[in-house]
Amino acid sequence: MRGRLGISIAFLLLLLSLAGPSPALAQGEHVDVLTVDGVINPVTAGYISWGIRTAQEDGAACVIIRLDTPGGLMESTNQIVQAILNAGVPVVVYVFPRGARAASAGVYITYASHVAAMAPGTRIGAATPISINEQGEPEKIPEELQNKIEQDALAGLRASAQERGRNLEWAEKAVKEAASATASEALELGVVEIVAGNLEDLLAQLDGRTVTLASGERVTLHTAGASVSELPMSLITRFLLIITNPTIAYLLLSLGLLGLWIEFSNPGVSLPGVLGGVCVLLSLYALGTLPVNWAGVLLIVLGFIFFAFDIFATSHLVLTTGGIVAFVAGSLLLFHSAEPYLRVEPWAIALVAGLVLLMVILILYAVIRGQRRPVVSGPEALIGMTGVVREALAPEGLIFVDGALWRARSEEGPILPGERVEVVSLEGLLLHVRRPQEKRP
Repeated sequence: MRGRLGISIAFLLLLLSLAGPSPALAQGEHVDVLTVDGVINPVTAGYISWGIRTAQEDGAACVIIRLDTPGGLMESTNQIVQAILNAGVPVVVYVFPRGARAASAGVYITYASHVAAMAPGTRIGAATPISINEQGEPEKIPEELQNKIEQDALAGLRASAQERGRNLEWAEKAVKEAASATASEALELGVVEIVAGNLEDLLAQLDGRTVTLASGERVTLHTAGASVSELPMSLITRFLLIITNPTIAYLLLSLGLLGLWIEFSNPGVSLPGVLGGVCVLLSLYALGTLPVNWAGVLLIVLGFIFFAFDIFATSHLVLTTGGIVAFVAGSLLLFHSAEPYLRVEPWAIALVAGLVLLMVILILYAVIRGQRRPVVSGPEALIGMTGVVREALAPEGLIFVDGALWRARSEEGPILPGERVEVVSLEGLLLHVRRPQEKRP
């Protein structure tokens, strides 16, 4: 009984750990810290929104978002900006560590914060929206339409700048001219309010500042010497963030389809099919969060369909060749984004294409070899064997061959019991026999 209770408690604790971080409430003033390192996507947006709600609930003096991002999806960026602008707790964006950047989407997130800070050696800027075509290349569009897209992006950035009292002119340059600035330049231009070398320095400079929340309430920050509560991503969130990497999503899709194809080619193996199904489902989740070109997905699937048909059709590898072409083309077209961090790494395409080709060749070789191998079981295996007549063949009777009695027909006239015969053909379950041919030296 105690053993079952212990297992139940352990299982409950595991579920709680997976559900999300649950930091203890600090005594007195404390700040909550989130860490965003990578592409801005729906998983990141969900993490930041959760962190802001948690900071509100646990009474944090403020929530600090340590930011290092090359950019990301505009829809996810808008979700983060809305969460910050409507937050019931002061939100501080801190571009950190040294060498970090707040590029593209990072500019919009930084501008929305109540207080913006950067570490020395960091940079911010390049917020120009890019239009892309179905091949994932920058698309040339009419100047009027490009201007409309830029103005829409600028309107959101301008609204944040006006709300927080930041440099409107530089914001316009960041969108229209992809302007960038170092930490010291951003401080001088009024893009950020603080340049701090570390978190302790940041808390000291935040102390005494007054910010206005969405509700109109003015809050004075008391952060000097405040305790810090890290709000890390839960295990599930980290896992989802990993698989939403474009290269990882591509690997999951390709290897998942490969596993299903192996199961289809060798029914009953089970493990490749199970793992393949799981990988495909995870890849579909990941693809749903990325700027995916579904024509690329269909080309990849079509490639595996060609591989499957080549097992049963005598195409002399024509279908396999077509499958490889479709697979590689689909891999190249899978994501339509001009940003390198939203594309599949070339090495991954080469690696998977080589692995798929190798597996296809091995399985086709095994199938062809199996088709050419002599039959070693079943009635067909009796052809060429010799047996003994038990009931006279006139022309039909019984013979004993391979440890069993078989109905047989003579092709050479009557054959008496005790004589040896050779099986030459099979008609249903009736054996056609003749006297063994004398072997010539």
